[in-house]
Amino acid sequence: MTHVSALSIAALKHAYESGTLTPREMLADVLARIAAWHDPAVWISRFPDEDVLAMADRLAADPAARDLPLYGVPFAVKDNIDLAGLPTTAGCPAFSTMPPGNAACVQKLLDSGAIPIGKTNLDQFATGLVGTRSPYGAPRCVFDAEYISGGSSSGSAVSVAAGLVSFALGTDTAGSGRVPAGFNNIVGLKPTKGLVSTAGVVPACRSLDCVSIFAQTAADALAVLEVIQGEDATDPFSRPSYPAALPSSGLRFGVLAPQDREFCGDTEAEALYDAAIGALQGLGGTSVIFDYTPFRAAAALLYGGPYVAERLAAIETFFDANPGGMDPVVHDIVAGARQFSAADAFRASYRLRALAQDAAQQWRGMDLMLLPTSPTLFRVAEVQADPIRLNSLLGAYTNFVNLLDYAAIAVPAGFRANGLPAGVTLIGPAFSDHALARIGARLHAAAACGSGLQRDAPLPLIPEAVSEAGTIDVAVAGAHLSGMVLNHQLLALDATLVETTRTSPDYRLVALSGTIPAKPGLERVPGFGGPGIEVEIWRLTDAAFGRFVGALPPPMGIGKIVLEDSRLVCGFLCEPYALEDADDITEFGGWRAYLSQE
Repeated sequence: MTHVSALSIAALKHAYESGTLTPREMLADVLARIAAWHDPAVWISRFPDEDVLAMADRLAADPAARDLPLYGVPFAVKDNIDLAGLPTTAGCPAFSTMPPGNAACVQKLLDSGAIPIGKTNLDQFATGLVGTRSPYGAPRCVFDAEYISGGSSSGSAVSVAAGLVSFALGTDTAGSGRVPAGFNNIVGLKPTKGLVSTAGVVPACRSLDCVSIFAQTAADALAVLEVIQGEDATDPFSRPSYPAALPSSGLRFGVLAPQDREFCGDTEAEALYDAAIGALQGLGGTSVIFDYTPFRAAAALLYGGPYVAERLAAIETFFDANPGGMDPVVHDIVAGARQFSAADAFRASYRLRALAQDAAQQWRGMDLMLLPTSPTLFRVAEVQADPIRLNSLLGAYTNFVNLLDYAAIAVPAGFRANGLPAGVTLIGPAFSDHALARIGARLHAAAACGSGLQRDAPLPLIPEAVSEAGTIDVAVAGAHLSGMVLNHQLLALDATLVETTRTSPDYRLVALSGTIPAKPGLERVPGFGGPGIEVEIWRLTDAAFGRFVGALPPPMGIGKIVLEDSRLVCGFLCEPYALEDADDITEFGGWRAYLSQE
């Protein structure tokens, strides 16, 4: 059997392209690793081995599939996210149902060439940060089975840390995509709310839920995000992305004041937090002490007030019909919602708005914040003896993030003397996801602690947004947009998304006929008064721009596009002959909006 030394996306891509590995060989090795792994609580269900290998064979038999961005990359799915062919349990056998199809994010992964292995364990109904609230068992920290793996995305984090898959999907409402990453020495990327569709996800708190990504590196997590992000008309909480940049120099990062620190006596975890502060300073950042009070107060609202009623709203019919079918701790948490009224919910929303204003004042002095991912790491026995209080402590630095609409990425920070890891989290404004990932990759590399069980794993950096010198910006309006079918062509050239904007009003957008994949055409009509067409600006090096333009098929070409602020950038234009039989779709204001109406 071929032994696969690394499951990173880049390593697999190189091995496939060089002919030293096939998807079947890779999966045979992965399945052997899964069979040998000592923790049976990682998985709730898996596809039969022969079915997984058959997926690999079908992929390898399709010549066009080799250009897909996640070709032959194995992944796992938290079992509150629909994966066709396997039941969705949300960690509750009585709730188990066979989904009619894939969750929107899962379908995008399959379309990108990724191969699903199965469904992973979780704190029931994604209620918890401990990973022990499941009738399917409690996945353990990969470094010491006496310790918790963290939750609620417990199995997903362990599957990545143990090297069983390249990446895994989790969810994150209160920190479930970050705390398990910190406990298992991996990366946990929690996107901005609405950036990734939650269609096909069993809600915890629907207005706060995010699909999260566990990966060995920030580079891999960002590669997955590029595939699954994008507005979705079937998800009312989905929203378009407006990428937020962070300073490339003079970065100010907020750190906790001494009186705001809580490490539960874990001095080594605190020392690793201080080391991360020093490392970020060494990378050119300036630390700024900020007042954590409004963030702590917002965090307390998530479980300590009427926001818990949203957990009841998600499963109320099942909850009422199955009083004995739930984990007792989860049942009691959800049942606590009954004590709150609608008036209480409104008062809590007013309180949150006030806290958001207070928090905004703190952001005036910082560009992002650097926090511990959690105060400490508990043993399984400790959590079982005191499940509510210890779970609450684990959310000290995570619970507020979705309530206040921030982006976050958790990265490893190093190890304690006893061999247990600790992590830190970078938190930034909504839609700063890409910028946070780049900084997180550098901070992770500075910690020199590898990833998961691989203490010597390579940690690739993510290219910074390149300078103006030697680069060219190009506007894309169709199939090359983020998450669209040809976006991988830009990513393969290390292009960087700069911004989302619009053209000036004198542009028409048409749906070209006979193009595969479907594409729009952009035409400038002087004097035309349209809505302007949504475009993304991507930045490439001179050489990469040349390769990109050289590969364009007719009728597409490159010319100058006028943006709404009168800037001129290179962009796609269409040869006139292709516009003659095309349908005018200008009224939609962009390709995404048009596709969502089809």
